[in-house]
Amino acid sequence: MATISESLGALRSWLGSILLGQEHVVDGVLTGCLVQGHILLEGVPGVGKTLLARSVAAGFGLSFRRIQGTPDLMPADLLGTHIFQQNQGAFEFRPGPVFTDVFLMDEINRTPPKTQSALLEAMEEKQVTVEGETFALSKHFFVMATQNPVEFEGVYPLPEAQLDRFTLKVVLGYPTAEAEKRLILASLNRGIAPPAPPEPPGVDIATLKAAVNTVTVSEEVAAYVSGIIHGTRTHNAVRLGASPRAGLHLLHAARAYALVRGRDYAIPDDVKAVSFWVLSHRLLLHAEAELEGQTVQAVLTELATSVAVPR
Repeated sequence: MATISESLGALRSWLGSILLGQEHVVDGVLTGCLVQGHILLEGVPGVGKTLLARSVAAGFGLSFRRIQGTPDLMPADLLGTHIFQQNQGAFEFRPGPVFTDVFLMDEINRTPPKTQSALLEAMEEKQVTVEGETFALSKHFFVMATQNPVEFEGVYPLPEAQLDRFTLKVVLGYPTAEAEKRLILASLNRGIAPPAPPEPPGVDIATLKAAVNTVTVSEEVAAYVSGIIHGTRTHNAVRLGASPRAGLHLLHAARAYALVRGRDYAIPDDVKAVSFWVLSHRLLLHAEAELEGQTVQAVLTELATSVAVPR
């Protein structure tokens, strides 16, 4: 356990040196990576979403490919297509950028629904089917997708079915004043180019994922998770509650977060810490509740305290 904690600590510090003032974000993304879940990164332009995704892949020693979402992007641009080879007199499959370990879909809500849905099979089953032929993806494959929360022209909001495939949604805000000062001072010698990251610590993701499965969860903590999930379905402000898949994601994210925090057992505070990442993009409120100023975060905070907390 000490070796695992040291490896994760080194990786957290390394990522924190790249994304200044976003320690909470780093913890969220690491939690998602350890459960090999798909991660939705939300934030205004220029806060480091793409830099974070690229750095996470480098930190784990994984391959990385990125594609920019545009309204004319087609499924074949993601998955690949068959190309006729004249010298062989036959069609040959040319894999698309989704054939990698970490696939970044930048501005996923700018891609049309047909292209968004092309990712569903890859996200759920780690395989793609092109013209009736199925191809396996990397065993470490997961999707990191970004979206801009303030721009609503020329975008295609993700349907609930696809949002539910994302294990976590992590929101990147602005850095603190102190962190921004350090960022500005560091740019004096290199201009506005992104900082050159130091050498990654060389962490084995397979070892860390296996360690998550050893984190102990008591029956009382599992019941606490179940209580929160059930509470989202009965709360009078919520129109669409969390699915059973969300409950599984919440439990395993709490285990991974406990590991990130250096423990081999999960506690209720771990569940509280990850609940917003896991559930915020899955809940829909009634229009009346939104008009009254209710928010998803307020509902989750209320549930975390109203559900009986195990001692």
